[in-house]
Amino acid sequence: MADKGLSSVNLESMEESLHRLSKKPGVKAWLMLDRSNGAVLKTNGQIATVRPAKSASNANASTALPTPTGGSFSTDTQTDTDNESLAAQELASMVWSFLSTAGSLVDEIDEEDELKLLRLRTKNQEFVIVPEPKYLLVVVHDTRPA
Repeated sequence: MADKGLSSVNLESMEESLHRLSKKPGVKAWLMLDRSNGAVLKTNGQIATVRPAKSASNANASTALPTPTGGSFSTDTQTDTDNESLAAQELASMVWSFLSTAGSLVDEIDEEDELKLLRLRTKNQEFVIVPEPKYLLVVVHDTRPA
């Protein structure tokens, strides 16, 4: 069943779930990435407040992150700023790299195991990354003070 495309019923259900997710208290933003190449498929929230886009002139070849290829970029909340789009693409690239490294770790430990969920908690926010067969869901939310 995981190999089949999303039906219109599943797509509507997913859209409804993502809409409810974006309304949850503490959720700053979410991204949906293509599982095959890390391209941003959909996003909601202010990604630039999570991690502002770095200027292209400050890019250093030794610290450059891989850029997802292909796919399209769309938002539920219309933002027509290049900064927001660039911030989403850069965050997607970092998440893609992080997920690839974590997946390699799981494979090295046990080839028959698979990565189901990643949580990265910082002082200011938490990233929850859920790999699905066709996409990756990344949710960024506030962390409660300890």
